[in-house]
Amino acid sequence: MAEEENASMAEEENAEAIQPELPIGRVKKIMKLDNDINKVNSEALFLVTCSAELFLQFLAEKSAEITTERKRKIVKLEHIRIAVKKHQPTSDFLLDSLPMPSSQPSDRPATDQKRSVSVSEKPVPAGTRRIDHIFHKSANEAPILIDNDES
Repeated sequence: MAEEENASMAEEENAEAIQPELPIGRVKKIMKLDNDINKVNSEALFLVTCSAELFLQFLAEKSAEITTERKRKIVKLEHIRIAVKKHQPTSDFLLDSLPMPSSQPSDRPATDQKRSVSVSEKPVPAGTRRIDHIFHKSANEAPILIDNDES
């Protein structure tokens, strides 16, 4: 019995340590965005990171299959949406989160009219503000004078 325990311990030592490719610190930051999560256990963080990696790998593989079926070389949003729709468990939670595809066919490049919209005309995401507003002086602010004279 002692030999079996020694053998299993030796196997564990010889096994390669699994290192996720996703940055664990960034996954932790994303997890902590949820107000219900205060602390994250290192084992839980490791499992969530590995799970996210496996899920992204699965999604990429399925999207690549759809892309090759359609005889395309570039994976696009519509390919990801089709891959998600084909896999029911993924479709149940992810399909609503994916952005809707544009109305134009994916084979044509976007027209220059759509690209010419200035940044200031685009809507700002909720909870953010434009950098122009940070540096904008209000009308009642006096200008700052800098005196370079050394008296």
